[in-house]
Amino acid sequence: MVDESRERLPHILIKDTATANRYTRPARRITSRSNFPQRNRQSHAEQLLDQLASIQEEESSIVSQQKAIGLDAGWGLYISFESEPDFDLKFGSLEFQRSGIELCAIKQSERKTMATVFVPEGKLSHFLKKISQYKDENTPKDNPRHKDLVEGISAIKMAALEALWTDDLELFPDADDEIWWEVWLRHSDKVDYEAFLRQHTDQMSLTVSNEAIHFLDRTILLIRATREQIAHSIHLLGAVAELRRAKETADFYTGMDRVQQQEWIDDALQRLTPPPEDAPSVCILDTGVTEQHPLLQPAANSSDMHTYNPAWGTDDRYGHGTPMAGLAIYGDLTEPLSSDEAIELTHRLESVKVTPNPDHHTDKLLYGAITRESISRVEITSDRQRVYAMAVTATDDRDRGKPSSWSAAIDALSSGYEDEQQRLVILSAGNTDPKERHRHPDSNMTDAIHDPGQAWNALTVGAFTEKVLLDTEEYPGWQPVADSGDLAPSSCTSMEWGKTAWPVKPDIVMEGGNMAISPEDGTADYIDDALQLLSTGHQFALGRQLISFGDTSAATAQAAHMAAMVQAQYPDYWPETLRALLVHSAQWTETMKSHFNPLNLQDHYRRLLRYCGYGTPNEQELFWSTHSALTLIAQDNIQPFFKEKDRIKTRDINLHRIPWPADVLRELGETLVEMRVTLSYFVEPNPGERGWA
Repeated sequence: MVDESRERLPHILIKDTATANRYTRPARRITSRSNFPQRNRQSHAEQLLDQLASIQEEESSIVSQQKAIGLDAGWGLYISFESEPDFDLKFGSLEFQRSGIELCAIKQSERKTMATVFVPEGKLSHFLKKISQYKDENTPKDNPRHKDLVEGISAIKMAALEALWTDDLELFPDADDEIWWEVWLRHSDKVDYEAFLRQHTDQMSLTVSNEAIHFLDRTILLIRATREQIAHSIHLLGAVAELRRAKETADFYTGMDRVQQQEWIDDALQRLTPPPEDAPSVCILDTGVTEQHPLLQPAANSSDMHTYNPAWGTDDRYGHGTPMAGLAIYGDLTEPLSSDEAIELTHRLESVKVTPNPDHHTDKLLYGAITRESISRVEITSDRQRVYAMAVTATDDRDRGKPSSWSAAIDALSSGYEDEQQRLVILSAGNTDPKERHRHPDSNMTDAIHDPGQAWNALTVGAFTEKVLLDTEEYPGWQPVADSGDLAPSSCTSMEWGKTAWPVKPDIVMEGGNMAISPEDGTADYIDDALQLLSTGHQFALGRQLISFGDTSAATAQAAHMAAMVQAQYPDYWPETLRALLVHSAQWTETMKSHFNPLNLQDHYRRLLRYCGYGTPNEQELFWSTHSALTLIAQDNIQPFFKEKDRIKTRDINLHRIPWPADVLRELGETLVEMRVTLSYFVEPNPGERGWA
């Protein structure tokens, strides 16, 4: 069977398929329902009971080995529950905390959902009872008991190592490879699993890092081992919730001297293919770029470096535009530097120095004119597709969603209001007050998006983080501010914009790094480069060429990196389409959603959107379709509303004839499918108080 996580099929751009029809909003409410296969009740129950009986036969042997190694409590085993392809699995009902049954990992593979559960010794009876009740008992409505849970299960088996792997499948090591694993341990009131593991490293043939990160229900360690060694230790320990491949972090490179950094840069340059001269570009509107940096030279020409004021020069003397450029071309440099794979650059670099430093312009009314003039200078000298990235923002949030002259200028430039040329402008959401970040996430919720991030047509980018591992040996007692998958401490939100007519911002979030809490005074600080991203330094000729960088500036640069890669892969896509794909492919992490659970009320979703937008883009879905997850792109003109006397009414809806064979649709039968529609369009600028209410 095809592993769709590795499938790479191009999205389909459909043309001339639409017919315009008059549209009236339907009054009925559309609801969703769960998707479970039809089962023969008796035979299905007997099959699952047989599988549990086989697992039960192995339980005593596994527990005996755990006791033999010295584990005094917490004995048990891992089992996996699988769904049928394209059907739901009611995995939330698999956990039963009163009995110590814990849901550890959920993953999708080959169109199946697989949930891995830790079951304490003697507690398999919990599932035996539920399946027996499904087989023999009915509810008051005459349905089998636990129907949705049991009928969603295709198979129950002993969990293999891969069942706990929640990272990219392509990163799963070969059998003999010894790597650093990121091991997430479960919490137990009965056993200190971390201490037990450290005491038995020799017995298990493991190398365990000195550092550890502790959360309420998880402890994260780095362990160096082969697949076989990890599998054996999981079998003995019974404490692992998830496994991932450990990542190289920025501190590995920023801790090097200049000569050592140069060696890594030289290695990367030997594997690098520059972008074509006619490739699309990312244009950085910032403090200038020092394009002579050896990692930027392959993508940059001095003729593409511009400045608003010739007296400023085009180079970066402040140290902000150059690390923006490094992330816009490569993304986080820890990945290409740590890999031995070829580096193929897809886009070029341009720059306009709009300010010599972020505090230069005291009157923010200047920025609309400066932005317009700066973009004009780039487009006069070079005719190519480009994405604009700007992380310069006002230092206050007093607009609270209301359009300003600056945001209106961005809307005008994006929509082509003045010259009929549409542009994708990617903006930073702005950074929170550093003195308040120890109050995360409350400080994020009260620090609003900075001007011009409220621009309707721009793609406004906030920051989230997955960087939570810091050197606890060097910094004892320090803890990361944000949990993995949550909004970064620096990211502003639109939670407190009082007028619901204002846009939802940020649109998406990208990695922006983390901070750590001091054990002495509880303040937040950038204490460890491991919590930051790696990029290019502006003083490369004198100091280190690789530096740490973060916050919403880093997130903005990475969003531009993604957008330019999409533009290079799909050159026919409009700026509106690039923006749509970044939003369409975005997903919320479980940590983001946890702040607003249960997500069963419209207001909870509204608050989630104003906290972190639509989430962070999934690169597989952004760039590729699969056989069962197709992205269709339609680029067309539509007039959705018209004015009749004093009322605004809906007008047109475009109905598309989808180029999909009818027999394929019929073969799906009663299979439930999910359709996600993202409509992206540019509005005309309106700098007034009324906005687009």
